[in-house]
Amino acid sequence: MPTIALVDDDRNILASVSIALESEGYRINTYTDGASAFDGIRQSPADLAILDIKMPRMDGMELLRRLRQKSDMPVIFLTSKDEEIDELFGLKMGADDFIRKPFSQRLLVERVKAVLRRGAPKDGTTTKESDAKALERGALKMDPERHTCTWKGEPVTLTVTEFLILQALATRPGVVKSRNALMDAAYDDQVYVDDRTIDSHIKRLRKKFKVADTAFDMIETLYGVGYRFKEA
Repeated sequence: MPTIALVDDDRNILASVSIALESEGYRINTYTDGASAFDGIRQSPADLAILDIKMPRMDGMELLRRLRQKSDMPVIFLTSKDEEIDELFGLKMGADDFIRKPFSQRLLVERVKAVLRRGAPKDGTTTKESDAKALERGALKMDPERHTCTWKGEPVTLTVTEFLILQALATRPGVVKSRNALMDAAYDDQVYVDDRTIDSHIKRLRKKFKVADTAFDMIETLYGVGYRFKEA
């Protein structure tokens, strides 16, 4: 039974969304502001967080920034704003998805299922099978079963979406992946994202790897075509 942290200062949304998610079998912890949510999630970790952007005491962006310092837990943003800058900024910070208000409860439930499904470990695998699925490309090591990634032995913490995009690129070094191909690798069919979403994830991937290695340049851009992972 996955636990979901639901954070919104609108108590009507907290009540209606909680009912919808609980009916699907999820355990829900609700918070009315970012500060209480940050403390609550540290004490009672969740499998996924749904965050409103505009909240008192600590907004959703700041809450995500603090959560990302310690956790790669999937995050879905709820936003009533029309400006695209908020969505792009949130993606750069490591959000996994966005849902604009007003939204249907069915849509939210499906997005939650999709994000959790992408990050779920596969059942019934032996240690040998798990090791076989581990990916090594030069200094890059990725273990999908454990959701771990290292570069030159240094751990790199990735969100579910970032991990899936990098895995799609690194699986076939030198092969160009279009943005549509990367969307298919990282998102379920029912989740629509545009080109800028993939671009934002790529920028964040590069930034994270440059923290581990300032000379990192393995993800190449082919303008108008897509991206590729360099051949060693």
